[in-house]
Amino acid sequence: MAGPKILVTGGAGFIGSNLVHSLLSDGYDVTVLDNLSRNGSKLNAAWLASVHGKAFRLIEGDVRDFRAVAEAARGKDRIYHFAAQVAVTTSVQDPREDFEVNALGTFNVLEAARTVADHPVVVFTSTNKVYGGMEDVVIVEQATRYAYRDFPDGIDETRPLDFHSPYGCSKGAADQYVRDYYRIYGIPTIVFRMSCIYGTRQFGVEDQGWVAHFVISAVRNRPITIYGDGKQVRDILFADDLVRALRLAPEHLDRTAGQVFNIGGGAANTISIWAEFKEILSRLAGRPVEAAAWGPWRPGDQLVYVSNCAKAKAAFGWEPQVSKEEGIARLWHWVRENPELFASL
Repeated sequence: MAGPKILVTGGAGFIGSNLVHSLLSDGYDVTVLDNLSRNGSKLNAAWLASVHGKAFRLIEGDVRDFRAVAEAARGKDRIYHFAAQVAVTTSVQDPREDFEVNALGTFNVLEAARTVADHPVVVFTSTNKVYGGMEDVVIVEQATRYAYRDFPDGIDETRPLDFHSPYGCSKGAADQYVRDYYRIYGIPTIVFRMSCIYGTRQFGVEDQGWVAHFVISAVRNRPITIYGDGKQVRDILFADDLVRALRLAPEHLDRTAGQVFNIGGGAANTISIWAEFKEILSRLAGRPVEAAAWGPWRPGDQLVYVSNCAKAKAAFGWEPQVSKEEGIARLWHWVRENPELFASL
């Protein structure tokens, strides 16, 4: 089909591979730039190649290399920028690498887009961590979870920014650069400040991708460690719903260009990370699933984060369709049906 020529940085990662599969399945011209360093990215690249053959084009490169990014961006109409360092814990251990990948890497993508005569649309995946700890928001403790006292529909985009952790700073700096390249250079950019995304092709580990990590661990009878008290609440969004949002937003540039959107499961898809999540895992497993160990609270770990996604619904007609129960079950069955993918992870 005729359509935009698309570049996806980090296109062999979890979100990237789901989007690339969707686009290639519909006949789009897609190029992936990925250094294949992420856990599972080589497996995802091999899967995309097996499904789509020569239509899957991979450039093995790094967003920290401006020349590689500029070459990949040449002639593209749309750039999805997913390549990132994604763990708060890793950013605390190595803040320089975190900065170079997230802040410098995004700057390179924007500069590459600026060199293209007809500026491509740039869609950037930011994070709710740009809102920081939100210490002024009143939290109430309930039997199995924490909850906002005053924000039943979640946090919207008017929330002041308060970067917390090196990861929050690097993604926050990138977030603001992406916004400003629309204002200063007229590049049509869109920022998604995302909550917890989960789904198939996700090889979650202890530091990142907790939904998949817990599912993989439960399926394979691996020990699970919970940090904090397990009553922390997140709104979770299945990858298929995110892919819909990523594809819809650039089709409505009159309402989305230069804008920031909170994207997550919303109030209908909140869950506490262990006190409630373990009940779903236990039902799927047909046996009790319990934590093997408990650890201290992690730096920057919000007691509650829930996205208010009303702006995205108003601007481009998007809202989540996959419930948390359905999405977690889909992920569970995918892990069970593909044991070879997890044997060496």
